[in-house]
Amino acid sequence: MARLPRLVLPHHPHHIIQEGNDRQLIFRDEEDYQRFLGWLKDSAREFKVAVHAYVLMPTHLHLLATPSTEGGLARMMQRLGRYYVPWFNHKYQRLGGLFRGRFKTSLIDPEQYFMMCSRYVEFNPVRAGMVANPADYRWSSYAHHAGIRQEPLIMDHALYWGLGNTPFQREAAYIELAQHALTPDELSAIEQAVLKGWPLGSDAFKTQLQNKAKRQVLPAKRGRPFKTAPAGA
Repeated sequence: MARLPRLVLPHHPHHIIQEGNDRQLIFRDEEDYQRFLGWLKDSAREFKVAVHAYVLMPTHLHLLATPSTEGGLARMMQRLGRYYVPWFNHKYQRLGGLFRGRFKTSLIDPEQYFMMCSRYVEFNPVRAGMVANPADYRWSSYAHHAGIRQEPLIMDHALYWGLGNTPFQREAAYIELAQHALTPDELSAIEQAVLKGWPLGSDAFKTQLQNKAKRQVLPAKRGRPFKTAPAGA
């Protein structure tokens, strides 16, 4: 099946994943994580992308972000690669690409899936068995949302601000929300959407996207179309 062109719409949140080539490590020590986050912050500001949540795993990374322009996400990720990959290669005396092809993204319905995707991103280390509590993993935005530390990279989404009238209320509400694990169906929906480049939302949301983008947003059904209606249709 042919891959759909990447769907990016300004002012909509997107779930992004970038994987290491052949599942190799893309972060090996603390300096690697810090350098990447610094370049991510600078690149997001330069191309007007609001980063709402992130996690940097040893072999891949997830972002939840809203671009202000159609090309903002791609330019941000390209700039990151231009700075981080040569630096990483020089440090570890290696050659060649670091990332597995182009990044993948899923445009999401914020009302239904934003908070769910934020928890999905920040709970990656827990699902991977690296930590028991997301607060114990340093390289994610969970500590910011839980009020443990301030993260200059993060621009909170309006839905996060809607959790309470004060920082304490928002942080407490987010911690409470995070206590409820995502169901297998929720996990599968998020993962399938981002890996295949599909939008994540209701049928009505996808129809609105298709009309707004003036293009197909989901793969066509398998098989050749009938030239005439089949008998009994």
